[in-house]
Amino acid sequence: MARGFRLSSELIAGVVVGALIGWGVDRLLSTSPWGLIVFFLLGFAAGVINVMRSAGVIPEQNDR
Repeated sequence: MARGFRLSSELIAGVVVGALIGWGVDRLLSTSPWGLIVFFLLGFAAGVINVMRSAGVIPEQNDR
């Protein structure tokens, strides 16, 4: 159950952060709703990638 909460919070956090950044960009540049849409989708993609890394589907990369 704890792992499920962790994975769901990773996805939700990515979406929320992306939406907040997009909203901020829209407010600063008056580009409503394009910034929100673009950053919402980018946040969703980042959340999915984080969930896949946390679940072990894709290995974490170690740059050396």
